[in-house]
Amino acid sequence: MEQLFLNIIQRIAEAMPELSLVDEDYGQLETQEDTYPVTFPCVLVGNIDTDWEDRPGQQRGHSSFTVRLAVDCYADTYVGSGTEQAITERQQMSHALYKTLSHYTAGGLVTSLVRTKSHDYTAPHGIKVYQHTFIFRQTEEDQ
Repeated sequence: MEQLFLNIIQRIAEAMPELSLVDEDYGQLETQEDTYPVTFPCVLVGNIDTDWEDRPGQQRGHSSFTVRLAVDCYADTYVGSGTEQAITERQQMSHALYKTLSHYTAGGLVTSLVRTKSHDYTAPHGIKVYQHTFIFRQTEEDQ
């Protein structure tokens, strides 16, 4: 498990060089400050949730985690602004993030990643967030 997130973060960074930051999600977008401690566009990976079951000599986990693409939206995108295409570009970046992780096997005793949910929302100060939830199964041997 320790290597899993590092593998995912590295895969995203290699596949999407247009990102200014790829990092573990430790609440950077939930700050109360006027500025975010990240640069945009960025992807934050985290919020893992695992249900474990015992098996002889091992545990099997059913896990989920999120990836959040955050993009600053300083350009007006209303009809007639001339910059409406920015909406499509943000959505294309979100789709590229999904495709980067879809069915990726991060190594070890982990199954491939499968997306189960997507949604977007706005954060303060003109930030649009596209969130994808992925699931996988993992096995940890008792030692």
